[in-house]
Amino acid sequence: MNLKEGWKKFWNLLWKEDSLKGWLFSVIFLFIFIKLIFFPVLGLATGTALPLAIVESCSMYHDGNLLANLDSWWENHEEKYSDLTINKLDFEGFPIKNGFNKGDILLIVKAKPEKLEEGDVIIFSTNQKNPVIHRIVDIKEIDGKRVFSTIGDNNEGQLSFEKEISEEQLVGKALVKLAPYFGWVKLVFFEWKKPLSERGFCNER
Repeated sequence: MNLKEGWKKFWNLLWKEDSLKGWLFSVIFLFIFIKLIFFPVLGLATGTALPLAIVESCSMYHDGNLLANLDSWWENHEEKYSDLTINKLDFEGFPIKNGFNKGDILLIVKAKPEKLEEGDVIIFSTNQKNPVIHRIVDIKEIDGKRVFSTIGDNNEGQLSFEKEISEEQLVGKALVKLAPYFGWVKLVFFEWKKPLSERGFCNER
């Protein structure tokens, strides 16, 4: 079999053969392509090892999600942000101001500490299993390095581990909500492992 015939057979098996073998081959090929080619290339382009992130919790949820109304959301959360000296006008200028939902897929880019601003949504590592993705509410400088403080839009207050986030903990910065809900294709297989209170769809707190 020459190269041309081999390629033709491969192509037919991948895209044209309507059989279980062809379907399995296509799934395996797609998995290998995404794992070994697509993600590494996207990682190089975005400058981070985690170019796409699936939202796994409700900590950044706004009621209505895609149809979220900032005015009504702010009425329920104004007190929390006033304690952080952030007003509604500030929040209206923040990126991804309507938050995001569990199952959303976000595009992540490299987080350059010197360019991060209050209101940016960052991903950072903690002592937990998975990185956390929350909004910056304060930035200070200690010993020549920037230290960040975050909060989840849908959380009632700050968590202990997000009050002082070092530059070394930064994984990336959320640029845009790329594919709403598509992450559920993966999450549905792991939901049963979570505590009952963390399963299912989101509600605004």
